[in-house]
Amino acid sequence: MQKKQNKSSSPQKVGPHQGRNEFGLLNNVNYVFQEDGFIDWRSMVAREHLYPKRTWFEKREKAVPRNIDGLKDDQLLIKISGIKELAKTRGFTKVTQEVVKCDLEHVAIKCGISWLPNYETDGQEIYFEDVGNATVYNTKSFAKKCLETIAANRAFVRSVRNFLNIHIVGESEIIEESDDLPSNSFESREQNNFSIPSTQDLLKNLSIESGIENFSNFKNFLRDLWTTDQYRNEEAKNWLDYSDIPTDAARQLMGFLNSLSKKSK
Repeated sequence: MQKKQNKSSSPQKVGPHQGRNEFGLLNNVNYVFQEDGFIDWRSMVAREHLYPKRTWFEKREKAVPRNIDGLKDDQLLIKISGIKELAKTRGFTKVTQEVVKCDLEHVAIKCGISWLPNYETDGQEIYFEDVGNATVYNTKSFAKKCLETIAANRAFVRSVRNFLNIHIVGESEIIEESDDLPSNSFESREQNNFSIPSTQDLLKNLSIESGIENFSNFKNFLRDLWTTDQYRNEEAKNWLDYSDIPTDAARQLMGFLNSLSKKSK
């Protein structure tokens, strides 16, 4: 997982490219900007690509809203069509997908995207990658017969929205408990005490591999990111353990740890 973004006090011109202006932006698009001058990609998601996250409301025994008005990001899902539209608007030169693992019960795919330079990246082309997986344990019904497709979609969605800081989960990322696991697969999982590590577990393992021995040291790492203006999350002060970190935030932080590991080599 890689990401590089250098902030500057003024927009950097990158030269026109495929219908884009000197700042790397499309001429026919009305962009929404944040107070710091960067693009608010969350606000660039059109309403027709969003809908209420049914499971969020059902778990709390609440009625599912008929529209998205007033809903928070964790109460929404974004269609893959919205992700594709964002990627096209941001601009990219290449999308690659690499099969990390592929067997009858578990497929993992890494998606890498080479993003066009714009003023947000100081005119530099940025490569960013993320991983998606699909197993017979986190898919339902017919989806278990299309694990490669589900994993590929999840990897693409995560690569786009994590690069653009979109915190709405993609519809293809929804992990549901399988409704009809093969009995032999279930028995195999029981016998081997099999479990799929959570994103928080992966973050913890990566932290230890990076030399961060415990969560107290990890909080110091977060403070360093805050001080250098690389990553700021107001909720971080309430995190007492890796399990308290939201999945989206954990994925972002894994990116910083990967960069740290590469620098130390």
